[in-house]
Amino acid sequence: MIAPFDRKEGFTSLTDDTGRLAEGVLFLKTAQNTRYFDKLDPKPAYITPDELIELWELDSLKAVGVTGTNGKTSVTAAIYSLLLDLGYRPALQGTRGFFAAEERLEEKAMTTPSIFETLSHMKMALDRNCDHFIMEVSSHAIDQQRIEGITFALKVHTNVTSDHLDYHGSVEEYRRVKSLFFADEAPKLLNKDDIKHIVYNPIGAQSYGVDEPATYKVQAFSLINGITAAIKSIKEEASFYSPMVGLFNVYNLMAAIGSVVMLTGRPLQEVCDEVEHFGGVAGRMEVISRDPLVIVDFAHTDDGMYQVLDSLKDKDISVVFGAGGNRDHQKRPRMGAVAGRFAKRIYVTSDNPRDEEPETIIEEILMGLRGKENVRAIVDRREAIRLALNELTDSDVLLILGKGDEDYQEIKGVKHHFDDREVVREFLGIEE
Repeated sequence: MIAPFDRKEGFTSLTDDTGRLAEGVLFLKTAQNTRYFDKLDPKPAYITPDELIELWELDSLKAVGVTGTNGKTSVTAAIYSLLLDLGYRPALQGTRGFFAAEERLEEKAMTTPSIFETLSHMKMALDRNCDHFIMEVSSHAIDQQRIEGITFALKVHTNVTSDHLDYHGSVEEYRRVKSLFFADEAPKLLNKDDIKHIVYNPIGAQSYGVDEPATYKVQAFSLINGITAAIKSIKEEASFYSPMVGLFNVYNLMAAIGSVVMLTGRPLQEVCDEVEHFGGVAGRMEVISRDPLVIVDFAHTDDGMYQVLDSLKDKDISVVFGAGGNRDHQKRPRMGAVAGRFAKRIYVTSDNPRDEEPETIIEEILMGLRGKENVRAIVDRREAIRLALNELTDSDVLLILGKGDEDYQEIKGVKHHFDDREVVREFLGIEE
């Protein structure tokens, strides 16, 4: 990456890529590129992330980092939405893209990009008079120090189960890396019902929860026709309504509400009053049709599937799902087992097979479904969706999981256009 740069005498550009060094280009030396920098002779002029943050005065932004196996995108989007509705000017960075105030500046990207990209986004946000910078923080980014130098006004924990074991090697290592994010004395908001899965510094820690006592505690809730909840903090009581569905979204909204109260000091009920204006994130429990009821969600781990399916267990569930290729093999039979626990009809199909054979992935999922009836294995995802729609009855809900709002399927290094939502609308004759 290379970007214009006019804040240090004698330099016109800034880069973190040793291959782009030239006259007038200043090098950003980071934890990720130090090994390449060390091989350079002679050494170029450079600046560190800490120095760049000071030079650009980025600490004047309130940075908020949200990490967890599931919920990062929904929680960051909810915090962003609540702050906007309360009159602030937040920026949002994550898998949905980059937004400053109400303007979308970049399309979808990595969960947590390089530190250079993040600092560039923070600078763009500051130039647009933003006051908060909300970002998703992945386990890869923590491990690779892609958030080095950033002083967080708040760190948020959603949950930590099992994911990215192809990278981390074990659940224990995955949890250790996630815990590193909460080791300092920064203000933090933790899911009290999931807190046993991480180690954290108690200084600056507050919590939210449904089951366990917490700083922000759900006292009662209903999941009928959306979410209605009565909640209590140490000094205040409040209630909110949301059109979103599912118990896991109770947690996501509590994380967002608690975050905004901690960041702004606004009254709890004042924050709760804005919740109903947040309709959720595209591809996250997105209702495509109400008759029949068809929902698309990004859930792509056994825990994510459990949260989604459990939230609709009062209905007859049909589910279409697969698993990504070149990723954690261990979760595949567990995903099958979760589907088998909740669903009446199961259609195991392709997700993004990448360099693997889809039949192999499907076979590994089916290991968790041995002895289960009404299971179909269909490699063609479009055909699996068609068949599932044709076999729906009036009392059923069809959940299509794994891809959310992705508009492609990656097969052998090629991305082919494919959008679950478009396929459903086509077969049902629904106009957008």
